[in-house]
Amino acid sequence: MAQFLQDLFNTLPQRGRVDWIGVRPAKYETLLSLEEVWAEQDLGLEGDRYASRGGKRQVTLIQMEHLAAVASILGRDRLAPGLVRRNIAVSGINLLALKHQSFAIGAARLKYTGLCHPCSRMEDVFGPGGYNALRGHGGITAQVLDSGWIRLGDGVSLVV
Repeated sequence: MAQFLQDLFNTLPQRGRVDWIGVRPAKYETLLSLEEVWAEQDLGLEGDRYASRGGKRQVTLIQMEHLAAVASILGRDRLAPGLVRRNIAVSGINLLALKHQSFAIGAARLKYTGLCHPCSRMEDVFGPGGYNALRGHGGITAQVLDSGWIRLGDGVSLVV
């Protein structure tokens, strides 16, 4: 049974795509939107305040599809990815399918480390209910296993 489940977990033919990249240089600052970013092994994204050796939250990712869901919950047409304070927005792949897995994103290799829950700042950004609108749609956190460039349009895929 365990091998059967592992085989299912390792079957992820979908390939995602990087649609947005951002870093936050300091606490409470607006994210800077980038076309590319250097992911440093066991540190994180160059220029991001969360870059730290051994940190479990070196990179945060969210699905563009979830941004559409949150926008709908909030009664908006769309949400700009930077508003939810994640580093990378991707489409075309289920980020939760990467749980306990390594994945390639551009030239870098990352490892899933957990869920990325919303913070109380979502109330400031979206108004009352912003926090709850993002619950269950916050994305994932990851560590950088191998350094490399991540660029807009790059692929995102499971590494088995």
